[in-house]
Amino acid sequence: MKPMGTAVVGCGNVASFYCGAMPNHPILQFLGVMDSDGARSSAYSAYYSVPKYESLDDVLNDPRVELVLNLTNPRSHYPVSRACLEAGKHVYSEKPLAMSVPEAKELVSLAQRKGLYLASAPSRVLAETGQTMWKALRENVIGTVYAVYAEMDGTLIHRAPYKEYVNEVGMHWPYWDELEIGCTIEHAGYPVSWLTAYFGPVETVTTFATCQVPDLGTDLKREVIPPDLTVACLKFKSGLVARLTSSWIAPHDHSIRIFGDTGVLTTDDIWAAGSRVYVTRNRSIRIGPKTLLLPHNETYPMASPPKRRSGMNGGRSMRIPSPRAIARKIRARLLHLRKRPDFCLGPAELASAFREHRACRLSPEYCLHNTEIVLAIHNSLAEGPQYTMTTSFPPMEPLPWASPKVRG
Repeated sequence: MKPMGTAVVGCGNVASFYCGAMPNHPILQFLGVMDSDGARSSAYSAYYSVPKYESLDDVLNDPRVELVLNLTNPRSHYPVSRACLEAGKHVYSEKPLAMSVPEAKELVSLAQRKGLYLASAPSRVLAETGQTMWKALRENVIGTVYAVYAEMDGTLIHRAPYKEYVNEVGMHWPYWDELEIGCTIEHAGYPVSWLTAYFGPVETVTTFATCQVPDLGTDLKREVIPPDLTVACLKFKSGLVARLTSSWIAPHDHSIRIFGDTGVLTTDDIWAAGSRVYVTRNRSIRIGPKTLLLPHNETYPMASPPKRRSGMNGGRSMRIPSPRAIARKIRARLLHLRKRPDFCLGPAELASAFREHRACRLSPEYCLHNTEIVLAIHNSLAEGPQYTMTTSFPPMEPLPWASPKVRG
């Protein structure tokens, strides 16, 4: 299958997740990088030994580029994606598609009119954990599903040493963007994308939102203060209800629990690579619950179960750094050495779908629906708690390897 010429636009912290994973997917031909800050694109160009584009126009005028990975900051997603689509390029965007539903709808319509493929992150539903859970659901391992509890808590972010987070290329974590965009837009898309793939379109969104730490305990000046705690109830057209919590208040928790009439399906961290999947069945009140580990497909070997983290980082600064402070700095510098999720699952799926003349599993309608859900939750602090969805999408097909029967 002919590789798809791919260029990265936006050389911030997250770009290393994509650039580092691209060699795992022969369908993607890494042609080069571009950023409005020439120093950042030069750093990525040197680190990954790929050419540097001087401007977005240079990317769009390169006939070899078929797919653009839009990894710019969230407020730039819409104008950059629109320019790429208008130039005849397929687009895979970081989340969200756009910062407003009308803009996201416009991108989907533009892609459809021009016959182009458009998709957006997150793509973790295509990885082993997401597909294993879906396979268990399709095989009624826990019977009829009644409710889901999903958590996306990221601890007290303002007490963490976020200014010290640096990736392997030397790019700092863009805390100014993250803290202004808020925890819901940054994190809620992960569980939302799983739940819509599993259970179909959402009908209504009911949300409680609050901002408990308006200044985040810092001198960072924010034009818009987003909620730092949201609790949303998603009512699906199927009748299922899911509760989703996103916060920068509670200790780190990225778990998801799916409750059926014969058991509970669980994984500890939907973001982590290879997070294990468990099913708990209540055999009887006297015996108590029995938990079984569901095996992933042999093509995707399981990693060790992620360790739960609790508490918060930080502490009072000292004139001479304490051993703990030094350890924190070392950890922040070396975080990129941990096993990462494969962020190129989405771009590879888009490229494969185009080459195979089939619909992409991360369809534009699916990505638009997820964007609308997340924005409804995020905007509820200003626009009210009740929201009726205006979009829908066709069912997603599971990956071929996820079709065999679950054992265990």
